[in-house]
Amino acid sequence: MKEENLRILIDKIETAKSIAVAGHKNPDGDSLCSVLALAHMIKINFNKNVVCLYDGNIPDMLDNVPLRDEIQYHANIDPANKFDLFFILDYGTKNHIGGVLPFFSEAAFTVEIDHHKVDETIADLSFNDDKAASVGAIIFNMANTLKWERDKQINDLLALSILTDTGFFKYARTGKVFRYMASLVDDGVDIEALSNLLNNKPRKTVITEASVASRAEFLFNGRLALATIDSKEYKNIDGRGETVLSLLGQIKGVEYIALLKKQKDNQTGLSLRGKAKPVDGIAAALGGGGHSYAAGAVVQDSLENVREKLLELFRREIR
Repeated sequence: MKEENLRILIDKIETAKSIAVAGHKNPDGDSLCSVLALAHMIKINFNKNVVCLYDGNIPDMLDNVPLRDEIQYHANIDPANKFDLFFILDYGTKNHIGGVLPFFSEAAFTVEIDHHKVDETIADLSFNDDKAASVGAIIFNMANTLKWERDKQINDLLALSILTDTGFFKYARTGKVFRYMASLVDDGVDIEALSNLLNNKPRKTVITEASVASRAEFLFNGRLALATIDSKEYKNIDGRGETVLSLLGQIKGVEYIALLKKQKDNQTGLSLRGKAKPVDGIAAALGGGGHSYAAGAVVQDSLENVREKLLELFRREIR
C-alpha cells in the first residue's frame, strides 16, 4: 500500500463529519463482514460514527455474525443525505452496487477496497489487490500497516471474511492469507466457533439446494455441471446457492460448474466456478465479472435465452 494513499485516507477519515460503508448488492460473507469490520475499526480508532448500508438480501447463515444489526437497508436512509466520505467494498463492477450507488455518487470523497479485477476504478482513492484472498484480508493488512486497534468483534469479522471467501481455504491461492489467519488465531479467533456460527440455514433452504443439485445436467462429456433454479425456488435459496456449487464441484470429472437462477421474468442470475480453469471470461461475455475461478453475472434476459448463450460460450471454451 502506498504511503501517500494511506496518508490521504487518514486525513479524509479525520476530517469527515459523515462516513458510510457499503459492499455489493446481496452481500456475501466477505462483503458484509468487511463492511462491519471497517466501520467498527473507524469507530474505535477515530471515535467516528459510521453508517453501514446494503441492498438486496443478506443470507440467513450470516444472521449471527458480530454487529449484524448495525447494517441498514439503503431505502431506510434519507436519500438527501450527502456523506463526506463513502467506502465501497468488494463491488467488482459498478452494476453490482445496486441501490447504494446514489449515495456513493453524491459523496464528497470516495474510497474503494476490492480484490476483484477492476477494469476501471470508480472512487477517488483505491486500495485494490486482485491477488488478495478477500477484502477482509486487505483491510487486515491495512490495519496492521497503520497500527489500528482491533477488538474481538473486528478480528472475528475479518476471519469470517477470509473463511467464507476462500471456502475455508479451499480457494486460497497464496500463503499470505494463512499467515493473516494465524495472526488472527493468535489474537483469539476460534475458527471452530465461527464455523458453527455459520450453520444457520433454514430447513427449506438446505432442502431446496439439495433438490437443485440432484437435478443438475452434465454436459460436454460431464465436464460441465449445470443446475437451474426457478423463480419459486429462488425465494428459498440462501445467498448465491453456494451449497449447490460446492456439491457439484465435488463430482469426479466436473471441470466447470454453472448455476442459473431465475430472479425475475426477464432477469437471470448466473454463478460460475472453475475447478482448474478460469471462468471470468465467460462471465464477462455475459456482462458480469469476478475472480478467475469464481465469477458471475446478472443478465436482463430469460433463463432459457441465457442458458443458450452460456452453452454457446462453453462450446467455444471446451474443445
